[in-house]
Amino acid sequence: TIAMLLVAYFIISMTVLSVCAISTNGALDAGGAYYMISRALGPEFGGSIGIMFFLANVCGSALFVLGLVEAILTTFGISDDGSSLTGSGYAALPTGYWWSLLYGTVILLLCVLVCLVGAHIYAKATFLIFIIVMVVLGTIFISFFAVPFRTVQLPGHRNASLGPTSANFTGFKLDTLLGNVQADYVVDYTTGVMMSFATVFAVMFNGCTGIMAGSNMSGGCYLMWKYEFRSYGISVASLCLSGRFLSPAKHTSASGNPWVSVLISWIFVQLVLFSGKLNTIASIVTIFFLLVYAAVDLACLALEWASAPNFRPTFRYFTWHTCVLGIMGCAVMMFLINAIYASASIAFMLLLLLLIHYLSPVSSWGCISQALIFHQVRKYLLMLDVRKDHVKFWRPQVLLMVSNPRCSVGLIAFINDIKKSGLYVLGHVQLGDLDVLPSDPLQSQYDSWLSLVDHLNIKAFVNLTLADSVRHGVQHLLFISGLGGMRPNTLVLGFYDDIPPQDLLQDSSLSICKFTDNSSQTDDPEDQNDPPCHFPPVRGGVSVGRGGVWGGKSMGPQEYVCVIADAVKMLKNVALARYFGQFDRTQALKGPVFVDVWPVNLLRPDSAAYVDTCSLFLLQLACILNMTRAWQKAKLRLFLCVEEGRSLKGTEQKLKHLLKELRMKAEICTVPWDSQVAEEGGVEADKVFANSFPSNTSRVSDEYLQAVNKLILDQTLHPPAVRFLYLPRPPADTNRYHDYLNQLELLTRNLGPTLLIHGVTPVITTDL
Repeated sequence: TIAMLLVAYFIISMTVLSVCAISTNGALDAGGAYYMISRALGPEFGGSIGIMFFLANVCGSALFVLGLVEAILTTFGISDDGSSLTGSGYAALPTGYWWSLLYGTVILLLCVLVCLVGAHIYAKATFLIFIIVMVVLGTIFISFFAVPFRTVQLPGHRNASLGPTSANFTGFKLDTLLGNVQADYVVDYTTGVMMSFATVFAVMFNGCTGIMAGSNMSGGCYLMWKYEFRSYGISVASLCLSGRFLSPAKHTSASGNPWVSVLISWIFVQLVLFSGKLNTIASIVTIFFLLVYAAVDLACLALEWASAPNFRPTFRYFTWHTCVLGIMGCAVMMFLINAIYASASIAFMLLLLLLIHYLSPVSSWGCISQALIFHQVRKYLLMLDVRKDHVKFWRPQVLLMVSNPRCSVGLIAFINDIKKSGLYVLGHVQLGDLDVLPSDPLQSQYDSWLSLVDHLNIKAFVNLTLADSVRHGVQHLLFISGLGGMRPNTLVLGFYDDIPPQDLLQDSSLSICKFTDNSSQTDDPEDQNDPPCHFPPVRGGVSVGRGGVWGGKSMGPQEYVCVIADAVKMLKNVALARYFGQFDRTQALKGPVFVDVWPVNLLRPDSAAYVDTCSLFLLQLACILNMTRAWQKAKLRLFLCVEEGRSLKGTEQKLKHLLKELRMKAEICTVPWDSQVAEEGGVEADKVFANSFPSNTSRVSDEYLQAVNKLILDQTLHPPAVRFLYLPRPPADTNRYHDYLNQLELLTRNLGPTLLIHGVTPVITTDL
């Protein structure tokens, strides 16, 4: 008994320290343990533990009712032969399972009536109850000296084979003390199970669960039952599982009493009463309470480890060591009492946690997981040293520039597949000048972008900037995006063409909301309640809004190529995505799926090399896409362009050897190079090049580009889901930017989803 008390009060003491720390860190509102856990650990833990706490109090209420019934029958019960169970002269009540259930039901109805009337009855009776309890406790100590030696009949059974049927009350005697030093467990007459330290502890610990009474009475919530029914309604509602079946649980009376929840809880307690076995319920109740206590200790531990500046409780007599000891004590005793019940309780709590996490709306309580993640991420970001980067651990870290998410859904989803667990940032430039604006217009837009990320189920960050031009905005984002060793190394842009965009963002929570502009607000109350939307309509006529022109393009072709050139100067890889406006991954992955790779500069037919940095970067991205789970069944086709007069077999063998060293699987398709292009272009082979620019930059004719475009389209019977093409570096002379963009347009015309890629950094190694 002494060992049980020491263990129980050790667990309680550690938990009390945690409760004091949390409760002195701010105002503790109504809700007690549920309020502390949910506000500290977030709605997921709070909701799941709140339901477990509710179940603990449901079972605990049934336990206390059965305990009262057993105490009454011990004194006033009549056995089957008509005698008193304990030999008292006050026997008047019949005994048995159904009689005990009847007595328990009547007692429970009285409790329910009190709850339905309201908490004020209990509040007025608390002082009287306190006096009665203190008097009873006093009589116990007096009896040690006032009551003489006597033999006491033990209740429950009269079978000596199951244990002693009587005991002696001796008062304070040394012989009695020495006789009680050794444990002498017997068979439980209610369950027929041999008792042990753990099973008796489970019964005894229910007398130690009052430490939450003070916190449960916080915020004016004096009746614990009333609070528990309320927490049940909150928790179930937060689960989004209630629907029409449990939605009435949220109804309250005019005074705020949740009477429907009271009735639901009454039904649950009544169901537990049917078990009729106090010791069985006691084990479950103890495990539930130990789980709640462990969660309180965990909440305090998480707050301490998070090192949040706002966690500075006035109660300082605790450390993370006391929290850990409390958690360990609860966990050990849970599994000692009943490993199956403990495992099932934890599994049930984790299931509730996952359901609340995925089904409940976002709360404004704050979540400790965010503080812990911040603490750890900061530490590891400092450890991520860019000076230790190595090519064999390279991964794409992408900055995707999005003009309007409504017409970029397909591209956003595709780049999410190609990032290979790397950094993924959605960037957007809004035109404007902060000097002439009353406030930063981007602050109110982040929620819409984050909702977009959630809606598309992608793993990406959002980075918005305000600039006087798109070019300067992209420069800003390339300079500032990321942190430490996690910075974008690849810039992805949509292709610059005249294809009219289409709105593919049809989700009601994102598409039907109004645009918040000072000039467009109305006095309609219903209109004022609409959620603001910062995704303007797709480009279609000229529509001027705050921040720039939306209807037309926000930059010209010259500036577009300047953005590409800027990225190359900053040693960023560049990818231009064309024909992704209508891209649907689900449709693209139906049937046989092919990914075509052309690792040669098609604008420079005199340099058909496959081993330069850009070509290898092209191969790497295609391979990464093929490694993604959704694209694993896709077949890579690598097109080998061979000039006339060179050995097809020899070149193909070299490429196969290269792919083997690079650990890539691809089908090699040989394509006759200059002669076929010249023939299709209607020119002689030695006149493929029409003019030559300085700096060894060749000017190819439009006929040649159209012939190459036709050659690409004619190569396969099954069109690929996506093509990877070589993107040459923009010319040094800015006057040739228009011509450069026109060449890219002719080259990729009608090719379907295509990525033009220019790599500037080594990304592949054959070393181990």
